[in-house]
Amino acid sequence: MTNKKNENPKVIELRPATIKDLDLVKYWDTKQHVIDCDPDEDWNWEIELSRNPEWREQLIAELNSEPIGFVQIIDPSLEETHYWGEVEPNKRAIDIWIGEEHNLNKGYGTKIMELAIEICFKDESVEGILIDPLKSNIKAQRFYRRIGFKFIEEKEFDGAPCVVYELKRKKTIR
Repeated sequence: MTNKKNENPKVIELRPATIKDLDLVKYWDTKQHVIDCDPDEDWNWEIELSRNPEWREQLIAELNSEPIGFVQIIDPSLEETHYWGEVEPNKRAIDIWIGEEHNLNKGYGTKIMELAIEICFKDESVEGILIDPLKSNIKAQRFYRRIGFKFIEEKEFDGAPCVVYELKRKKTIR
């Protein structure tokens, strides 16, 4: 007898985003739940998907090889627009969203964040990961706290009131 749950396991993987993803990410940008997370942001996808600066990774999250979300990991101390202001070195910052409404509240965001956190902490010099959900986005704040992020401060980014959270690297005893 086979276990139906294991017949078609849900595998989430992250792959580099490319210019071939342009139509998809632009479409996701029209979704209300994505707009609610980042209402005023123009990502300049045509340009940014063609660039590969050393301080950034842009990734597509795939569920069984089907794109379901987007992740951006940056080094906020090196990022060229200085969006985060003055940030000490050895930090990373993550942006994440799920593209389609029907993929929300299924645990995919948690798995995607786990993969993104793993990528960030692969670099042993990274001490913490920052995120900046909108102050009004209570669901996102609850999600990040559940994963282990701790509140740092309220801060305005590009005119939008946000809250900054950080996930610190767990100290290992040697």
